[in-house]
Amino acid sequence: MGTHGSLTKAGKVRSLTPKLEAKVRPPTNPRKRNRSNFRKRIILGRPPGQFRQRI
Repeated sequence: MGTHGSLTKAGKVRSLTPKLEAKVRPPTNPRKRNRSNFRKRIILGRPPGQFRQRI
């Protein structure tokens, strides 16, 4: 089984990209978070999971 490119170049792009600092984000309001979860789960009927199928 062949490879698509040599393994000596593996991880080259990731090591060359500059490191960015994480953004400081305030914690979400529990009432707002619960409301959005209710809308997604009950009203829109979306299944759980990040990689759900789109209809």
